[in-house]
Amino acid sequence: MSDNAPHDSFFALHHGLPRQGPGSDTTTRRLLALAGPLPARPRVLDLGCGPGRSALLLAAEAGAEVTAVDTHEPFLAQLRESAAARGLDGSVPGSGSVRALRADMGALPFPDGSFDLVWAESSVFVLGFDRALAEWRRLLAPGGTLVLTECVWTTGEPGPAARAFWEEHYPLRTVTGNAAAAVAAGYHVLGTLTQPEGDWDAYYGPLAARAEAADTSVPGMAEAVAGARAEIALRREHGSDYGYAGFVLRPADPRWRTRPEAAGEEAEVRRIEAAAFGSEAEADLVDALRADADAWLPGLSYVAEAPDGTVAAHALITRCRVGGAPAAALAPVAVAPEYQRTGAGQAVVRAVLDAARLRGETLVLVLGHPEYYPRFGFERASAYGIRPGFEVPDEAMRALVLDDSAPVPAGAPVYPAPFGV
Repeated sequence: MSDNAPHDSFFALHHGLPRQGPGSDTTTRRLLALAGPLPARPRVLDLGCGPGRSALLLAAEAGAEVTAVDTHEPFLAQLRESAAARGLDGSVPGSGSVRALRADMGALPFPDGSFDLVWAESSVFVLGFDRALAEWRRLLAPGGTLVLTECVWTTGEPGPAARAFWEEHYPLRTVTGNAAAAVAAGYHVLGTLTQPEGDWDAYYGPLAARAEAADTSVPGMAEAVAGARAEIALRREHGSDYGYAGFVLRPADPRWRTRPEAAGEEAEVRRIEAAAFGSEAEADLVDALRADADAWLPGLSYVAEAPDGTVAAHALITRCRVGGAPAAALAPVAVAPEYQRTGAGQAVVRAVLDAARLRGETLVLVLGHPEYYPRFGFERASAYGIRPGFEVPDEAMRALVLDDSAPVPAGAPVYPAPFGV
């Protein structure tokens, strides 16, 4: 035992547990799916890996070359042993691998652009959400993705006990608050995931059993056990106030400045729509939607600027309804001919989806090319029981759930009158 008895006892209490924070293999897989397609042998950095449950899954199921980082050497030794037992130590050609490395996540020794995926489950609190966003971005290769899980408020008015605890230990924000921080830091939000209660059970169940069996005569252990029991009791009594959530983020394309359409830009937006589609029909649709107070959603008409400051692309989200519940419709999306296939369209779509998420929209529908919109996370709407009342290929009607904590309405979508459907 070192001179730092509380530190040593904390790690002794946690040593050998399957997880060091709320999580599950199912949650890891769902977050991985939200990250979208990866290279054949993705380079992954798992920060605060603990005993490496996520690192091992990413190596085995994504074929990843995982660099797993932690400061606690016993965790890393456990991970090395587990990786070797699974043939994930680099000894099997063509398979995923895990390299365990002792390092400080606040002073990482890797060159810029080293990883396709930076992963941090239940560990970002060590640095803080905002600092992690700022410092870890440089590690991502072009098109790379950052995946974090973080404790969040799940209500706008948490009770005094939960608020007092978290104000003392670690300040929390809501999912929307963290998403807004990510967007302000230059990321797009590819998706968020509210973790189920079972993820907490997978962490606190073994920890409670360990605390019950701990020898509290060991220096520092009584304090470690008391801290663990206080956390578990808070969750049991006030768990409806807070939870864990995953955030899947990608740095915005620096080539395109995106922003809400400004006052006086109506003619420029009209020009882009007409040029992109070769007719006035979509331009007229935008003007009609703009005049429809029930359809128009302020702040959800977005443009991407060309290098010379002119408008290169436009995307619009307006109000629709599904099964009587409010939803949102993405249409039209237009890119000036000279900027098509340059990334301007993707940039403006991601930006307007971010704005819709931060505005509190929960569901976005799009009727469009089935090979284009899945890159933004859109799935077949029929999977949610959403089917239009007009003839359209099933694969073309798509839905994107922005808030998985809200129920997804089913039924036929009702579009604003200007759409004519």
